[in-house]
Amino acid sequence: MRAGVAAGHPATAEVGFEILAEGGTAADAVVAMALASCVAETVMSGLLAGCHAIAFDGSKVRNLDGFAAVPRERGDLVELPIGFGEEIVVYSIGPASFAVPGLPSALETLWSSLGRLPWQRLVEPAQRLARDGVPLPEMHERTLEMLGGLFSLARGAELFAPSGRTLLAGDVLAQPGLVDALEALAEEGAESVYRGSIAEALLGVEGVVATADDLRDYRARWRDPVSVPWNGQSVATRAGLSGVPELLARLPRFAGLTEVARIVALVEALETDELGGEHTTNMVAVDGHGRACVLTHSLGVGAGVWVPGLDLQLNNLLGESDIAFGDPQPGDRLESRMAPSLVFDGEGLVLAIGAAGATRLRTALGSVLAGILDEGLDPEDAVSRPRVHPTPTVVDAEPGVDESALEELEARGRTVRRWDRLHHYFGGVSCVGRTGAAGDPRRSGAAILF
Repeated sequence: MRAGVAAGHPATAEVGFEILAEGGTAADAVVAMALASCVAETVMSGLLAGCHAIAFDGSKVRNLDGFAAVPRERGDLVELPIGFGEEIVVYSIGPASFAVPGLPSALETLWSSLGRLPWQRLVEPAQRLARDGVPLPEMHERTLEMLGGLFSLARGAELFAPSGRTLLAGDVLAQPGLVDALEALAEEGAESVYRGSIAEALLGVEGVVATADDLRDYRARWRDPVSVPWNGQSVATRAGLSGVPELLARLPRFAGLTEVARIVALVEALETDELGGEHTTNMVAVDGHGRACVLTHSLGVGAGVWVPGLDLQLNNLLGESDIAFGDPQPGDRLESRMAPSLVFDGEGLVLAIGAAGATRLRTALGSVLAGILDEGLDPEDAVSRPRVHPTPTVVDAEPGVDESALEELEARGRTVRRWDRLHHYFGGVSCVGRTGAAGDPRRSGAAILF
């Protein structure tokens, strides 16, 4: 398999390519890409995020749990309704929605266990992007427009709506405070977020319920992946709320089906009663030695609160009721739908893949996996192919989905909601495989192969 990278932003992918070209491992590339995405993709996530990763060192596959943890204290949340197309989702935001972030710890764990280049070298590209600013891609403009009510709060108004309107495609996203945040991260390592200067600034935010002990106690954890036999291959992934093992077990074979039959069968397999819309991004790297790493991270939708002087938005993962359900205790990890995955056959690694998109994450991942590994599509065609997503009340359909198939669904009693343009609602897939690589056009994503 050729070495390569894929991510949700061209600048993120270019950073991964730069690190691989310098001799970095797949884990090095993902660490650098994740940090770069915390500058270039702050409409989707940020440094104070939760994450999950999967890594293959050439002989062993491991998952890394860097998702957010429940703090000791609780506080009052603020409700904010946001429209996803015609669907209104009410988010709980504010400083009391902030869970203990896991991304910095996970990145340092990946680097210390599987990296090769110096830590400071992996932070450098993100520092460069923070100093220079990053042009906003078209699809991020659409997301920012939708989230304008959140990103125009407090410091967000200066960063994302400096002229009284949210940034447009091509406008430079300037976040000068990230220069200082990344300098602290380069000098102090991830400890800066848990015991150092970033922690000190974070704990000074009025209303934050996380304590110094909550931050000090956090550790990313290695876990065993779930291995699912599927179509003569083995998919290493996450179980739990991701639902991917269960989805793979009920996916029919799609090869040879008509387009109408494919869409109807896909909708039946993807049926869910879940709603939700946290924002996520994903990155993938495969190096020249066949090692692979995939990482997905999220702030939720964001708390609408920024750490003064550092331009770091707090996560609102305690406010995401669909992942903070039950009675999680202090120190417990919140649930997550993230499912970074690796696929193997008798000859070795076939595909490294991950997706963003909350409840649409599983839809996007399953649709693309089937396209590549069952129907024989190349990754770019599989990722860009129009998607459907069934909800409890409607079937959402992107432009380009076969109209005869949609009419068949309506004849079967389903309500179809036809979208008029590509939208990040339908998830964002990044993948690198034997037959190519792809970033998702719904996120202005990019992929680069050696």
